[in-house]
Amino acid sequence: MSDVELRNITKHFPGVTALKNISFSIRDGEFFVLLGPTGAGKTTTLRTIAGLEGQDEGSVLFDGEVADELAPANRDVAFVFQQYSLYPTMTVYDNLAFPLRSPLRYLPEDVIKERVIDATRKLHIDHLIERKTAHLSGGEMQRVAIGRAIVREPRIFLMDEPLSNLDAKLREELRVELQHIQKTQRSTTLFVTHDQIEALTMADRIAVLNAGEIMQVGTPDDIYDRPATTFVAQLVGTPRINLFDANRADSQVHIKDSKLRLPAPEDCRLPADFLLGIRPEDVRPDPAGEFKGQVALTEPLGVETILHIQSGEQRLLSLVSGMTNLGIGDEVKFDVVDERIHCFDLDGNRVQS
Repeated sequence: MSDVELRNITKHFPGVTALKNISFSIRDGEFFVLLGPTGAGKTTTLRTIAGLEGQDEGSVLFDGEVADELAPANRDVAFVFQQYSLYPTMTVYDNLAFPLRSPLRYLPEDVIKERVIDATRKLHIDHLIERKTAHLSGGEMQRVAIGRAIVREPRIFLMDEPLSNLDAKLREELRVELQHIQKTQRSTTLFVTHDQIEALTMADRIAVLNAGEIMQVGTPDDIYDRPATTFVAQLVGTPRINLFDANRADSQVHIKDSKLRLPAPEDCRLPADFLLGIRPEDVRPDPAGEFKGQVALTEPLGVETILHIQSGEQRLLSLVSGMTNLGIGDEVKFDVVDERIHCFDLDGNRVQS
């Protein structure tokens, strides 16, 4: 496995700049997730690392050595696509063995067999080894596609939203299996997704990408608890963060168009006008709460409930454990966890201490 670094990568397509001077590094053995909405430039980033797209500026480095002149076949990366890209008339065994039989890395058949069987066991598809892939389910086909990357033992795994075509249950199962394989093999992995749950649960570190620019790089805790911008704050977390226009006066934070007043944070200098973010789990109903509002809507989800609380002209989302007896129109008292509020300037950048 390898360290991989992107250094000041810019990529232009006709009429659009897909990547704008992006830089980040992936450590040897790290599960690194690239998170962003559709059109952010995630797939272009993967294709640039693989050598399938040439960048206009900047460099790709493997273990500190510039790889820009290396052909894709010589970069020793394994790509797992959103589409399975299998040979439907071949068996699972032959699909997995295929990349090992190429002239570039032709291996003895006994070594191929050992790698294939090992991969099928790790992915729980050893019972399917003689079945043709045309007769597999979507989840089974994606396991084969991942297995075909595993047998390669590459420098880095590049995974382009490999779980997005699966239903929720299969997606969860395969997510757990991928984590287990990556941690036990210590394989360097770059995983692309638009799903913030996948990012938060799988990543050692996350890079948030938007419109070709890196918004923030950090651990899942960094991204969630200390979002660098309002874009990051809104992208990560379900339900979405509450975000309000606010101002500072008399050592208090005033949320506009409501009666909500919070102590101003002591560890940062707030501008007079700014944006205030409050995570829904930090809006906590309490019969003795300092604030009050009316329930505008409830969303029961079983293990938790989302409450929509109307306070003046503002509506707050509150995430509470389990089910609730509160109904639309009921008065509810609540508190806000002051030390967990997030403050951003009017350009959307986090106000630092």
